[in-house]
Amino acid sequence: MKTLTTPGRPFSVDASEYPFTSHWFEQNGARMHYLDEGTGPAVLLLHGNPTWSYLYRNVIKALRSEVRCIAPDYPGFGFSDHPTNYGYTPREHAQWVNALIDHLGLTQIILVCQDWGGPIGLSIATQRPQDFSSLVILNTWCWRPNLQSTFFSLLMGSRFPGRTLQMKKNFFAKTVVPRCIFHKERVAATLRKAYTDPFPTEASRIGTWVFPREIRRSADWLEEIESRLPRLRDKPATLVWAMKDPAFGKPWYLTRWQTIFPQAQTDILDDASHYLQEDRPDRIIAAIKTAGGTQQHSRSNRAATSCDKAWRQPSIHKEDTP
Repeated sequence: MKTLTTPGRPFSVDASEYPFTSHWFEQNGARMHYLDEGTGPAVLLLHGNPTWSYLYRNVIKALRSEVRCIAPDYPGFGFSDHPTNYGYTPREHAQWVNALIDHLGLTQIILVCQDWGGPIGLSIATQRPQDFSSLVILNTWCWRPNLQSTFFSLLMGSRFPGRTLQMKKNFFAKTVVPRCIFHKERVAATLRKAYTDPFPTEASRIGTWVFPREIRRSADWLEEIESRLPRLRDKPATLVWAMKDPAFGKPWYLTRWQTIFPQAQTDILDDASHYLQEDRPDRIIAAIKTAGGTQQHSRSNRAATSCDKAWRQPSIHKEDTP
């Protein structure tokens, strides 16, 4: 195993938006790309489908002067390789992330997780709770799918229409991502390109189809992780929740997490959708600062700060809009 800092990016990305040094963690002849920016407490930023470390770019830019931001791209996503005979299951992704943690010698980790990053990150944290200091949980789940989620999995994880939509149309990257950003003025051409470029061919899109399939196929694994969540109840936790999320915006998702982690602070976002890192990175930044002990954090639904207002009213250039 080794870490590489050679160029090696398979596609280009706007350097002003993603001004980071690429690193690669290699095992068994395949490379997983990750960012390692800043020094201080380790913050592990885990993405979902079909995103990659680009999703956390605004969080990293704001925090790398205070903490160490580690943001991997799972195999088959972002700048990472497609390993031979890889299944693209969340369990396999978790094995790669766990190996990266060992390789970097990370301890006292602040876990930030969203979408599939929740089960992936929490599967690791519940196995080695001594290495995690706090949790920042964003729109995710970690239990057996309900009827609605099972239907979604059967639809989007099926041969038809799911596989056809992903493989032929790059549906999640091209259509779902922009639809699931609440602030449409942020959906610039550079953003669309950053999320579609990792999947230039049908073969490169397999991971985006496997994820919805695994909602039901990984049900036992998800239930197993849920059974271990009490191991983390002594950790400080913050729930940052986007209520306009068509997947996890229903109040019962948040209530279930609050039951699992009764000690958690909650920050409810009424102007954010599934990809809340695009909509309200400022609120995620605040939660991480609190987790790292760098600022005081008030309870949910606090009044908007000047930083909030800046994100609500971004400066958008006409040439940036699609």
